[in-house]
Amino acid sequence: MLQHIEFLNILDYIGTFAFAISGVRLAARKNFDLFGAFVVGFVTAVGGGTLRDLLLDVKPFWMMQPSYALITFLALIVVIIFKRWIVRLEYTFFIFDAIGLGLFTVVGVEKSLMAGNPMWVNVIMGCITGAAGGIFRDVLINEVPLIFRKDIYALACAGGGMVYWLLLLARIGSPLLQIFPAITVIVIRVLAVHFNVCLPSLKSDQ
Repeated sequence: MLQHIEFLNILDYIGTFAFAISGVRLAARKNFDLFGAFVVGFVTAVGGGTLRDLLLDVKPFWMMQPSYALITFLALIVVIIFKRWIVRLEYTFFIFDAIGLGLFTVVGVEKSLMAGNPMWVNVIMGCITGAAGGIFRDVLINEVPLIFRKDIYALACAGGGMVYWLLLLARIGSPLLQIFPAITVIVIRVLAVHFNVCLPSLKSDQ
């Protein structure tokens, strides 16, 4: 059990770094100052998990240890040092965002599972953990959130959550129980963008 929690923490930290990079990178593209870029990166990294914890009626995770703020600061330093490549390459945002999406989905599912919720709630919490940070990020930089732009985003999280559910029913243990759903989210997101697969728009008759 202890090893399982430690592995979950590793996924959480990697996801935090990936999402923080995506947030800081977009803030840099908008010419935010260093503090603004840090705020955007931090909100991107912890926003989904914070909303999840509030819904689960527990103290938000980042308030109990400074590591998440430190990881965001590290992401800011990485973007500053490698700005020429990270900011200018359009694909870097997508890659870091997809990684964070996949890892946070698994973290959200497992934390909800440990709180004793039914599996359908766990899948929803996985979607919230994965997608909500990106929503907060896009609002802060004055963009329409990706989740509302026909992109396969939250649906990718739901797909990963369903894979987790099936693996749990099949009694698959760690680390495959965490790795396969995360990869599922990332693959769905990558393939949807690569093949331009999106949901139909709801258009007004006017």
